Amino acid sequence: MTTHLDAVSTEIDDTADEIEFSGDDTGSISGAKAAGIAAAALATAACGGGGTSGGGTATGGGTVPNAPPEARKPEDDAQASRFLQQASLGAGEGAIRQLRDEGFEPWLNRQMNAPNSQSARQFFSSRGYDQVDADRNYDSRRTGDQMIWSQLLSGGSSVRKRAALALSEFFVVSFNSVSINWRSPAIGEYWDILNTNAFGNFRNLIEDITLNPAMGVFLNTRGNRKADPRSGRVPDENYGREIMQLFSIGLFELNPDGTRKLSGGAPIETYDNDDVTGISKVFTGYDYDYTGIGFTPAFDSPNRQIPDADYARQPMTADPSRWVRPRSEGYHSDDEKSFLGLTIPAGTNAADSLKLALDHLFQHPNVGPFFGKQMIQRLVTSNPSPAYVQRVAETFANNGNGVRGDLRAVFKAILLDDEALDPANVTNPGFGKLREPMLRFIQLTRTFGASSVSGNWELRDFSDPANRLGQSPLRPPSVFNFFRPTYFPNGSQAAANNLLAPEFQLVNETSVAGYVNFMERAVDTSSFLFTDLELNYSAEVAIADDSQALLDRLDLLLTGNQLSTGLRDTIKTAMDDVTIDASSSDADKLRRVHIGVLLIMASTDYLIQK
Repeated sequence: MTTHLDAVSTEIDDTADEIEFSGDDTGSISGAKAAGIAAAALATAACGGGGTSGGGTATGGGTVPNAPPEARKPEDDAQASRFLQQASLGAGEGAIRQLRDEGFEPWLNRQMNAPNSQSARQFFSSRGYDQVDADRNYDSRRTGDQMIWSQLLSGGSSVRKRAALALSEFFVVSFNSVSINWRSPAIGEYWDILNTNAFGNFRNLIEDITLNPAMGVFLNTRGNRKADPRSGRVPDENYGREIMQLFSIGLFELNPDGTRKLSGGAPIETYDNDDVTGISKVFTGYDYDYTGIGFTPAFDSPNRQIPDADYARQPMTADPSRWVRPRSEGYHSDDEKSFLGLTIPAGTNAADSLKLALDHLFQHPNVGPFFGKQMIQRLVTSNPSPAYVQRVAETFANNGNGVRGDLRAVFKAILLDDEALDPANVTNPGFGKLREPMLRFIQLTRTFGASSVSGNWELRDFSDPANRLGQSPLRPPSVFNFFRPTYFPNGSQAAANNLLAPEFQLVNETSVAGYVNFMERAVDTSSFLFTDLELNYSAEVAIADDSQALLDRLDLLLTGNQLSTGLRDTIKTAMDDVTIDASSSDADKLRRVHIGVLLIMASTDYLIQK
């Protein structure tokens, strides 16, 4: 009986004869013949991430030892590469060596201790992107895209940034809908909050996110007013609903292992409309904090006054004396606020109401399994066993020292769990996840030493699935992220085997072909999309005359040696079509490298991260 990986490898073999490559000097791969690759990759959508055997979720056992006498280490380079692709943004030779020398936990501790090399705020400031001038950056989203690509494609601890990116898909803010002056610095501050708190405490993170201006605009906390009986106005319920449904406890009561509690065979809802109405009063009265903020006339419109960029960074305030138009009375609701079994007395001020509300949500028993399972899904596998979820949830509840919500301990529990590290899961058809498109592009650039020609990382929004990547960081289409954590494709093998496949919500005929075409251009950066991006293939070019050695290297760095034998043969044959001898130019050698990289990154053996 074959797995979904076997089936797609067979289809790739069947299309091998249709794949051709251009013979020009640019080293590019013929887009017309990339259709063969797209057709093979399209089988991914039909497979749905599951297998035809071994139905059900993956199992794993054991807990992470608190103080092992000797650090557990990867047994070989492949295991090291596999771990790096779960824990960080790519696997390089140096990181593989360090990980094997140090062991999983010491290496992870060192990476978690490493600070970000440059914050988003520093990125904007160092380039003058937060100054009022003729470039009109106060109206620009372009600089926000440059900032996040700079963060993800270069510098800093890629473990911290990988965790922050996963958090951005839980505490969702979409750059698409932050329509204010200085929207780019606003989304930059949101990203900096995720980076700063990635290995801090969940309770601090959820408060910083709540008061962030980008979130305030995105989910209507900013300017939210108390009820007015005369006009019939009531507090906006958007953030009150989403902080429960998406950012903390979810829709249904959970057991510690993430499975739903049942009553009479039906799931139990965590909240109702009265709870939404009650908690929404907490998030009233907030607006931008203009303390220390000056105004500058717009370059082309002197009558338009532009506030300093820091107004879009400073936490929102419910103190009306700090608003742009100070008032003697605020807009925070003085009413009693009742929700989820908590009653905040009438007359409680905004700061105390917020503290009581967030403390109450933080202590809810759902938070650990609800949050923990989604972080496992983002980093390791779409279908963690209930035991895996429970171990992570228990760490959320108590890090071993009586601290709840320690995100450093939670991420360590996720990445160091036996179920994540078990090499047997490489061949388990119920284990793993589809790599998100943006993660594939990030891995390409990190693996091959990307640099920016200008230093500004002038890349753009790549959300278009037809002719771009189909996903761009910090640009989900809604508060529900790019995909739902409980999604599976109808009629797929995943559905037949009761497996979730969240990332497959991004997969369709258009996005599969669009991805291959995008990667064809990204691999050699010859397209106008990548004029500011350079990749360094010098190590690969140096061994390109030995196609077997080149394939071995690419397989290790990109998949952790998970390419099937049949697929390796197909890719090697395609690379050998480029004849290399002693007189061959570096351009010919580079062309062979490009072919190998593209074919691997278009294959299902790569697309499914194990």
